[in-house]
Amino acid sequence: MTYSVKFLPYGIKVEVEENESLIRAAMEAGVHINASCGGGGVCGKCRVMIEEGQVEGGISEHLNDEDREKGYRLACISKVTSDLVVRVPVESQMDTGRLNDQSGGRHTAKAASSDVNDLRQNGLFIPPLEKIYLELDPATIEDNQADVTRIINHLRFKHDEHRLTMNLSLIRKVPDIIREGDFKVTVTIMRPVREDGKNEIMNIEPFDTTHRNFAVALDIGTTTVYGQMLDLHTGEVLAQHGEFNSQISYGEDVISRIMYAEKNEDGLHTLHLKVVENINTIIEKILKQANVLRREVSTITLAGNSTMTQLLLEINPKYIRREPYVPASIVYPPFQAKEIGIHLDDHAVALVYPGVSSYVGGDIIAGIMASGMYRSSELTLFMDIGTNAEIAIGHQDWMVCTAASAGPAFEGGGVKFGMRASKGAIEDFAINPETYEPMIITVGNKKAKGICGSGLITLAAKLLETGVIDSRGKFNRNLDTPRIRQTDEIWEYVLVYRENTDIDRDITITEPDLDNLIRAKGAMYSATLTLLEDIGLGIKDIERIILAGGFGSYVDLASAITIGLLPEIEPEKVIYLGNGSLLGCKINCLTNALRKDVARVVNMMTNFELASTPSYMDHYMGALFLPHTELNYFPKVKERLERLRKK
Repeated sequence: MTYSVKFLPYGIKVEVEENESLIRAAMEAGVHINASCGGGGVCGKCRVMIEEGQVEGGISEHLNDEDREKGYRLACISKVTSDLVVRVPVESQMDTGRLNDQSGGRHTAKAASSDVNDLRQNGLFIPPLEKIYLELDPATIEDNQADVTRIINHLRFKHDEHRLTMNLSLIRKVPDIIREGDFKVTVTIMRPVREDGKNEIMNIEPFDTTHRNFAVALDIGTTTVYGQMLDLHTGEVLAQHGEFNSQISYGEDVISRIMYAEKNEDGLHTLHLKVVENINTIIEKILKQANVLRREVSTITLAGNSTMTQLLLEINPKYIRREPYVPASIVYPPFQAKEIGIHLDDHAVALVYPGVSSYVGGDIIAGIMASGMYRSSELTLFMDIGTNAEIAIGHQDWMVCTAASAGPAFEGGGVKFGMRASKGAIEDFAINPETYEPMIITVGNKKAKGICGSGLITLAAKLLETGVIDSRGKFNRNLDTPRIRQTDEIWEYVLVYRENTDIDRDITITEPDLDNLIRAKGAMYSATLTLLEDIGLGIKDIERIILAGGFGSYVDLASAITIGLLPEIEPEKVIYLGNGSLLGCKINCLTNALRKDVARVVNMMTNFELASTPSYMDHYMGALFLPHTELNYFPKVKERLERLRKK
């Protein structure tokens, strides 16, 4: 349910979801309300008067009885529960007129989704591992064919299943199981990818268990490992859980982990064990949440970048970082999950997404499959924003891809007060263009602890728009504000003063922080330009952008364009895919039909190595400005910045 919130004295109205906070509603409307504690109700500076309607909460020790009777509430801890008319008093507003112009509308891209009903309607809901119930004729003196032959013949003649095989370990179980079920059994069949492939019988159970068939979808990220439990009977996600990748202790990025595996005698085995421990912890938790037995899981699909995949499979990754940058393999056969230490039963099959090159791995292929871009006629730019930034461009006829080393800034690394997007991280920001006072929101509306990657992007955009920083990311030292200062010879802007933080010191954004962000966004944008140039296209040819990865889901689109991270494009042409790798794994578990497309997608992709592309460094140097040295790439941003500078 949505409600209308009107802010006086400006007459600005905005529609927000029920239980949205008033401070976020104000930010969406471009109305500045002083707020420096991150939305935790601590500083008491976001006083507003509720003239019409009712809110939930908003009461604080900063408001006396008389204030409360008059309708005063704190915006940051007030939840919208009806249509509202809200007056922002003089002491809380600090001239918001120009902030609305500056905000640029705060566009939000639409989110992509995958619906199992679509798979059903298109006849594609056929899991790679399917259960079939059999009522066999009991063995007699007159009909004494072998047990395995009896099963295979029944599948051939009653279910039109052909080219069937069964391994030795399963054959050993058949005689007892078939009689335990009084010749009523359920078999699990793994479908082949190739049309001329064989259907392998993976498991046999007594009686009818077709309604108890489950799969695990697992994304193995450099920073996090995330899993879902899927019901292969209904397609429903029953449970999900994520863990930080324990390999972080041995290196934040893939290069440092490759080096650890290479330099330490048991390094490869250690890194393998760490990620498998994460996987087993996740499986344990989602089994319990979904009330599923371990033996009821038929398959697990996994995707990760090339390094994460090789570390998982305990394959030496050292040649990935050495010219000519060759991975051990880009395609992996199905295997028993227990072979690599995953705690699932013998019959559970592991399916690993193939990759393309050393730095474009299975996680990108999974995301491309999930997005459906390989079936679209639109020229699409697919971006997975993170420490290891991967990019693909193309459509149903062709695709090209590359990877750029963006560095850790997007995940809070290399930033003085950087942190991951957990409670207390500054995730949204606005600034008064005349007083240069900030308005911030933190994750969970807790006292500020630091700045997350998406918050850093918004910070940089708003500081640029108000002239607090220039295109090089340097502070304007002539502005009349105590928030811009020099500490230990480093210039910085104070976001939150010590008394309002949760870390007992001022939280600032520094020029080195901004330098790291500029280098990270420069790597992404220049990789895109280089890839387009090498195939004879330009930014204007892009018809759609798909942002993948958990980080991409939280990026403010307008801010990302303002700093030059994303090409300038209409908001309606941008899609947030979310965790595309996990979504691709989910789809892989649910439909063998689309799984067959994976090999085709891998074969149609051409990889470009930026290190051997001379034009990349030229583009990179040009991208080390906000938004870019060539402002014609960003005509709308250029126009807005010029307009704001004149005011």
